Amino acid sequence: MVTNQTALLVATNANDIRDIKPPVEIPSGWEWLWWLLAALIVLALAVWAWRWWQKRRAQVLLVPPVPAHLRAKQQLQEALALITQPKPFVVAVSDTTRYYLEERFNFDAPERTTEEFLHELRRTDLLSADQKASLSDFLQSCDLVKFAKYEPGEPELRELHGSAVRLVEETEPPPAARIGEGNSAPHILQTAGK
Repeated sequence: MVTNQTALLVATNANDIRDIKPPVEIPSGWEWLWWLLAALIVLALAVWAWRWWQKRRAQVLLVPPVPAHLRAKQQLQEALALITQPKPFVVAVSDTTRYYLEERFNFDAPERTTEEFLHELRRTDLLSADQKASLSDFLQSCDLVKFAKYEPGEPELRELHGSAVRLVEETEPPPAARIGEGNSAPHILQTAGK
């Protein structure tokens, strides 16, 4: 005889039956190998990309600088366009000459007054005595136009221009020191250790 209590107990147990659990995956012990292999591949790709980037960065396109004497000659030629305007012409020619001397001889010419520059130049052997005298006359003539409002004629301006060109030509480096200057093709500079 089944009592009410027993029937209730059987009904409760029938609702308490759960479904079968899915199988539990047991690690084989080889998963770490696949993760390690993937990490090594990613690391190898990163190292390759970094080396490639470093190599590309080390290859610098190097355009050879224009030598001081060539740049000065070009600027002096361009200054001829100002010959009808004495003061701008003289400023251009004078500044070109001063910057050329600074770059060519590592001499601080542009920041000094003419007197300071000539005084210091006398104590050096950068130029010959004739070149120093010519430069002194040139700079003093330029100062007359720049500061004393003297307006020379075109022949006198051409003479100043000729003095500047002569100074550049007389002091430019000898051809043996200029090997490779005429080659205007860019060069690739490779750093050592590649």
